[in-house]
Amino acid sequence: MPAPIAILGAGSFGTALAIVFGGSHDVALWTRRPALAESIDRERRNPLYLSEFKLPTGVRVTSDLGEALASRELAICALPSQGLRALMKAAGPHLAAGSIVVCATKGLEEESGLTMNQVLEEVLPEDWHPRLVALSGPSFAREVASRMPTAVTLACREEAYAIAVQTTLSSPWFRCYTSQDPLGVQLAGALKNVVAIAAGISDGLELGTNSRAALMTRGLAEVAGVGVRLGASPLTFLGLAGLGDLILTCTGDLSRNRHVGLELGRGRKLADVLAEMRAVAEGVKTTPAACELASRHGVEVPIAEAVRSILTGAVAPARALRGLMLRQLESETEWLTLSAAPHSSTQR
Repeated sequence: MPAPIAILGAGSFGTALAIVFGGSHDVALWTRRPALAESIDRERRNPLYLSEFKLPTGVRVTSDLGEALASRELAICALPSQGLRALMKAAGPHLAAGSIVVCATKGLEEESGLTMNQVLEEVLPEDWHPRLVALSGPSFAREVASRMPTAVTLACREEAYAIAVQTTLSSPWFRCYTSQDPLGVQLAGALKNVVAIAAGISDGLELGTNSRAALMTRGLAEVAGVGVRLGASPLTFLGLAGLGDLILTCTGDLSRNRHVGLELGRGRKLADVLAEMRAVAEGVKTTPAACELASRHGVEVPIAEAVRSILTGAVAPARALRGLMLRQLESETEWLTLSAAPHSSTQR
């Protein structure tokens, strides 16, 4: 059944979702720039992202938050992680009563180390907290817009709201699964970007597929280790939001984070790489936040720490990755014991 949906953010993923959902739902796509909103609405294409795709007639574009959110049953956030707090604080008063907020942003807030749902809980009234749904999984925007089969996870502590969103958004080319572990789903979606940078660095150094496979596997152990310590379910990290998204971002040519790693491995400076990119590589800001988060909770994340040292320019890529190979030897399943240690699901 058609539903009124607001999509906040006209970047690549927000645009892709508008293209997919606009064919069967009443979609309001919001961008902060009035001139861009007028251009997209008039030309039916986003000149900055996925410009080769035409928006369906069911999509209207606006730069007015109140207009975008009025009477919307679903409000989907597709914003860069570092801008989510300010935007959603402004959007809060405009949310329709009883609406569900779906967060498709993958990252940690740099200063606080909070997941996106935790940021939303700080800026939105308490009435909305049970209706916060996290959307994550292997979903390159271009392939979503092309209607290539994609599967994602919708996570909410109150399963009924995840099921409601699942029923609304699922289609033959966009299949949604549900979860009751939003913390694990969002940690997986954020932290895998750090691993993708590492995998890209390895590929840029031409270290071979053995190295990439090792980094992906041990990277997943780091991601799961942090999540389990904080109270997430270990099974979440074996699903679409964990293993699925990790495989995609570490190996796919459309991965922004892998691209950053590739260029660093080839000897380029981070500032030069980022200056050429229009879209955000979330792993760059998430890496220091992830390292600080892990440190606060006593979890070792040597791959993330190596990536941080490379991003800051403190250590050359080849030296940092060699350091990973020379670390003290340990059990492969060490991270599984973290669930038995004291943890805090608040990340404070």
